Amino acid sequence: MKLGAGPAFHLPELAGVVEGITADAPETVRLETVYYDTPDLRLARWGVSLRRRAGEGWTLKLAPSRSGALLERDELTFEGGGNRPPKGALEVVRAYVRSSELVPVARLSTMRKRVRLNDAAGARVAEVVDDEVSVRDGRRVAARFREIEVEVVGSNGSDAVIDPLVTRLRGAGAGAPDLTPKHIRAIGPRAVEPPEVAPQALAPGASARDVIKNALAESVANLLHHDPLVRTGRDPEAVHQARVATRKLRSNLRTFGSLLDPDWTEPLRSELGWLAFSLGAVRDREVLLERLRERAKSLPASDARSATSLLHLLEVEIDALRKKLGQDLDSNRYIDLLERLVGGAHEPATLPDADQAATGLLPALATTPWRRLRSAVRSLPESPTDPELHRIRILAKRARYAAEAVAPIAGPDAAAYARAAAKLQTVLGEHQDSVTAQAWLRAAKVTGRRAFVAGELIALEHLAAGKSRADWPKAWSSLDRRKLRDWMPSTKT
Repeated sequence: MKLGAGPAFHLPELAGVVEGITADAPETVRLETVYYDTPDLRLARWGVSLRRRAGEGWTLKLAPSRSGALLERDELTFEGGGNRPPKGALEVVRAYVRSSELVPVARLSTMRKRVRLNDAAGARVAEVVDDEVSVRDGRRVAARFREIEVEVVGSNGSDAVIDPLVTRLRGAGAGAPDLTPKHIRAIGPRAVEPPEVAPQALAPGASARDVIKNALAESVANLLHHDPLVRTGRDPEAVHQARVATRKLRSNLRTFGSLLDPDWTEPLRSELGWLAFSLGAVRDREVLLERLRERAKSLPASDARSATSLLHLLEVEIDALRKKLGQDLDSNRYIDLLERLVGGAHEPATLPDADQAATGLLPALATTPWRRLRSAVRSLPESPTDPELHRIRILAKRARYAAEAVAPIAGPDAAAYARAAAKLQTVLGEHQDSVTAQAWLRAAKVTGRRAFVAGELIALEHLAAGKSRADWPKAWSSLDRRKLRDWMPSTKT
């Protein structure tokens, strides 16, 4: 947590603020820091920072998550000196930098008074720093400011440490919480502009082009935001979110296809398919591993060791697929795709009809995915095959994405329809996950006890698939009963 502070503020005594925690004597250090960014400040606008601090090397801070007045963020450190950002740091932020370059954007000189707080065992649990910062412009001081920062190591019990510390600091005259990073203060208003790609609020009477641009921007922004997290592996949901973004982009390009230049959309959809395949290979296996680990918990304790050995084969697969994904993300092909996506999010290649009002044009475009889904369900035999149910799931997903894309102008009925489609997709996704798990277990090249455990897991998955088969018609009926005429003018229900 960061707090403001005026010139007259003095750090209070911190010993005894938290029971069982002691405070070291204050120490004062001078810090010389240079922040790097692209000339148009892409990192700052995404909430990311890369700095070089004399004597400490390089630190990369990823986009933060916020919990009230607290700021939580991942920090990556890299060794190295000089003025060239290290290769490892560049790889993490490559999706933001792409063909641009990183240059110095802020130089700070800081006089830091630091107090470390330790538990009974002598381990550091928190740190309070009082920073007097000078913003340098060559040899000139362009600005000065002061801030107090309370940092907790780890997250367990953070409130029990931070709250009393902040109370003591505020009582001594510290200001209100202010999460603005130092380099953002130093750079000024340009650093707090929206990210390079960001969806905008749609005005009343928005054109179809505006809605298309907004839908594309939302997914491109989601992909860019999660790219560093995919590369670092620090968020288990990152691959999933990046994959969803690519799928939504492909779906939206299909849904709005009649209003887009096919010479632009078709190559783009093809490249997005390549990316989705690479992301999906990792995501599907990670879902499978998590699923089978959970299933294995219900096996007898005597089978636990064999189950662990069996699932290690899946872990090896995932490691190889993640390596391949990393190579794809480092390729020029991927960077070229991102450049095209960013350009499309700003200026999609629409046809003249897209300049018409969205309300009279776009909702009807969502009828095609719906009609395909309804036709496919009605054509199913009494006992559909696994591939047939998987096909219904794919069509339900497309219908959902189409409804979500037009919901900003079609209204709450479209959003409710999308939620119902999502429920059908979830039920059929559970079925497909079970089918996939059974296929992997049958194909696993194992013998002896591991083969026996694989058989036990197959039996459990068979029961799960049966339940999904029994559940999906109810989810379909709920979707089929939705009143579509309120937002799909050309649909007869």
